Amino acid sequence: MPQTLHDRYRHWRNRLIGDPGFQRWAARFPLTRPIARRRAQALFDLSAGFIYSQIAYACVTSGLLERLAAGPCDLAQLSHTVKLDQAGTLRLVRAAAALKLAEACPNERFALGVEGAALLGAPGVTAMITHHALLYADLADPMSLLRRGGGGGTLAGYWPYAGGEAPDPVAAAAYSGLMSTSQAMVATQVLDAYPVGRHRRLMDVGGGQGTFLRAVAARAPRLDLALFDLPAVADRARAAFAAEAIAVDAVGGSFFADPLPQGADIISLIRILHDHDDEPALAILKAVRAALPTGGTLLIGEPMARERGAERVGDAYFGCYLLAMGSGRPRPAAEIIALCREAGFAHAGRRSTHMPMIASLVVARA
Repeated sequence: MPQTLHDRYRHWRNRLIGDPGFQRWAARFPLTRPIARRRAQALFDLSAGFIYSQIAYACVTSGLLERLAAGPCDLAQLSHTVKLDQAGTLRLVRAAAALKLAEACPNERFALGVEGAALLGAPGVTAMITHHALLYADLADPMSLLRRGGGGGTLAGYWPYAGGEAPDPVAAAAYSGLMSTSQAMVATQVLDAYPVGRHRRLMDVGGGQGTFLRAVAARAPRLDLALFDLPAVADRARAAFAAEAIAVDAVGGSFFADPLPQGADIISLIRILHDHDDEPALAILKAVRAALPTGGTLLIGEPMARERGAERVGDAYFGCYLLAMGSGRPRPAAEIIALCREAGFAHAGRRSTHMPMIASLVVARA
């Protein structure tokens, strides 16, 4: 195939950027020096990213960030909290300060940094940082993971539901708790982008412990709510809703084996579709279409591939995470829309969200 003009430009660009002489010149020349430094830092971050993530893991699991959130501390106080000698504590807190998780203060004290404050304000992120120990075990040899086509490792054993299996209550509690802590951020993006209050009854399919429905109830208190999930998960949700005096019909079943309950004029799939390969994803969409009346609405909220400004989250992070899980893949909105039409929806389209790295939204009409 003959080279296009863009092919020739790319070849020229890459030769220039990869030339050591040009790199030295760019680092010295005042106008290109800031760009050269940013690119050098980005290149270094590619090799050091795992170390940064492990520093964050240590800060979260040791209680360092929570202690700093209470106010500036000296090294002796922090050493007691993290259960390290002062040399180890100093190394950890200096690493945290370099990542802006902590911040150095006068008189050899340390305080919470801006990134640490943001992290503590997003409990779903801290839960995922802890959970990533499973993912990193599978990614110790990424080529082996890619060769076997995914699954078969530590992370796959954590998500038995992805293949339609009914997990025991302990497993259900583990993964439902993890999903619940991170679901609130996704709910905000979806509900800011679509006004659910215009509907009569919403059913959240694969709703877990009901975090999305709690957010819906706060936004649209007059909306009737229902949840459908595996029986062990639905039992936990039912008990939680009853304890909080929230009126939700929690129904147990499998969307692969059982018909979805009728009666909702809007159904939500929040971080569900990307957990499944194309054939089961299409089966889920067909089940949703069968449960909706003509004119009913489907909301699909999840991180999507090839979203502008969120490419790393889609194809890089979730591309590897879902591979290790052994089921599903991140899809661009256009592929999700095509699946919706194949499932029998009359119309489907993308809705913009404020933060696509957390979730994008597709709205389909039956």
